[in-house]
Amino acid sequence: MDSISALTQEQRTYPSPEGFRSQALIQDPAATHQASLTDPDRFWGDIAAELHWTRPWDQVFRQTGAHHAWFIGGQTNITLNALDRHAQGPRRNQVALFWLCENGQSQTLTYDLLLRRVCQMANALKSRGVQRGDRVIVYMPLTPEGMIAMLACARIGAIHSVVYAGMGVQALRSRIEDSQAQVVICADVTYRNGKRVGLKSIVDNALEGLESVHTVLVHRRQDPPIEFNSSREIDLESLVATQPDSCPAEIMEAEDPLFILYTSGTTGQPKGVVHVHGGYMVGVSYLMRAFYDLKPNDIFWSTSDIGWIVGHSYIVYGPLLNGGTVLAREGAIDYPHPGITWETIARYGVNVLFTAPTALRLFMRHGIEQVTPHNLSSLRLVASAGEPLNPEAQAWAQTHLLGDRGLVLDNWWQTEIASPVLGTLPAMTAKVGKVGKPLPGVEAVVLNPNGEPVGPNQGGLLVLKRPLPYMMRTIWGDDSRYLKYWEDFPGGYTSGDVAFYDEDGYFCVLGRADDVISVAGHRIGTAEVESAFLSHPAVAESAVVGLPDEIKGERIKGFVVLKAGHEASDHLANLLRDHVRRELGPIVTPSEIEFRETLPKTRSGKIVRRLLKAESLGLDPGDVSTLAD
Repeated sequence: MDSISALTQEQRTYPSPEGFRSQALIQDPAATHQASLTDPDRFWGDIAAELHWTRPWDQVFRQTGAHHAWFIGGQTNITLNALDRHAQGPRRNQVALFWLCENGQSQTLTYDLLLRRVCQMANALKSRGVQRGDRVIVYMPLTPEGMIAMLACARIGAIHSVVYAGMGVQALRSRIEDSQAQVVICADVTYRNGKRVGLKSIVDNALEGLESVHTVLVHRRQDPPIEFNSSREIDLESLVATQPDSCPAEIMEAEDPLFILYTSGTTGQPKGVVHVHGGYMVGVSYLMRAFYDLKPNDIFWSTSDIGWIVGHSYIVYGPLLNGGTVLAREGAIDYPHPGITWETIARYGVNVLFTAPTALRLFMRHGIEQVTPHNLSSLRLVASAGEPLNPEAQAWAQTHLLGDRGLVLDNWWQTEIASPVLGTLPAMTAKVGKVGKPLPGVEAVVLNPNGEPVGPNQGGLLVLKRPLPYMMRTIWGDDSRYLKYWEDFPGGYTSGDVAFYDEDGYFCVLGRADDVISVAGHRIGTAEVESAFLSHPAVAESAVVGLPDEIKGERIKGFVVLKAGHEASDHLANLLRDHVRRELGPIVTPSEIEFRETLPKTRSGKIVRRLLKAESLGLDPGDVSTLAD
């Protein structure tokens, strides 16, 4: 494989505003990073010591081949740190959760009330025979009950596996079978874009013939309540209401599994990533403060869902571990009107917003007229992750959402690594089009296929040279799949992404290795070409794929969704083609541009380029999963 061409010429920067920078947890990012690499045991040990352990660890870190363990001998339970130490202290009556639904429903839970409801749910699970190490499937929308179910599992040492409430029958069934779960917690419906979306029928079909599941706890939201189909189905609210509101936390070893989260789609064997109580807790807790800048009394809103790793780490566990206030909203981010996100931020005084590039592009498409009527003065940080952050989306958010109050910060991580790995810390200068630098504890390199490091502005495979506490421990039931992450470059974790870094050490992640296009010997990341399209004022969304070409190997085809007020035409296609050529050079000139009303996306909003490529090649689109994350 040839090296990957880095074409971006973006030079815009946003220095950290003084008032924002001076309040950052890490004031000297370079010195902190160096200290974390020089003596990692001391670095992570000091952070872990800030949390509650029922038994201190004997050893911070141990690695045997591809396997690593952290805080060996230490005992705790993540809920002791996320709930008890706040509910039994000065934060007892502080709001832990503001929950909203697009249909107007809402709940407010203090730390004391949240702990009591978690204990009731935990006792309900115990009453159904759930024990330490058992797996529980949570097929719930973004509701307090879904979050409480996760925490209740952790409370009693059960392993939760959340399945996004939107995945279909086969996706749900395959996860139940792979995890060998005996209990499913679900809701009858969810709400999105003004519609009531049924979930219970999906559960019914997924469980058909699966006798291993002995209990289905159903959160019935409709009136009148739906009828049950079998004796194993139980009304969740009725069962929980009869339970005591006190439940001692099961004391767990640091390396005991906390949850399984599946990353594959409905095709092929699902891949269950396993995270544990100790190292996950330490990493998520630290980066909630160090990267996402959570302060006491802050209100933190992540627009993700509990079905994804972002929802696990930065809706449920991260904010609660630090005693923050979570705002969670079920439904579409632009329903019932395009300005609802900004209206919500102004109403609740949100301080930190975590969202995705897909959402930022949607906000851009709706226009600043949706933003300006609302007072966003409380908002100081907007974080974006999930896919490469396009320069125009970053610049738009910095200009129209924050101004000089704070920063839009990019970050890169994966389901396999449950918190940021690369990112722009609050005390750093943000470089448009760059995700940032390796965060504390992270040693990242860019390698060519031979395992040799490449120089600045030369693309290659992104590899991490050492484990992190918040990395996965294995793939559930299939350790051989886990080992493959460490086989390509001995001693290094292969992320599967391509990247380059500049002269200042800022990384740019170009996307998945299989999203690279080879044009006349030049390997080009799709993210850069898509960003070039998005820098044109007529473009709201874009995607590019490579198609076979007899002369160049591959040619570039672009798919474009236009902003309101612009019409598709051959003239506009020529303008866009010339625009990309000017931005990135002649070799990247698209050979074809197709205008579309929408782009196919995963449930978490990532563009499914495989589907676009299959359609362009006349292949059966049904062979390409639209649910993979």
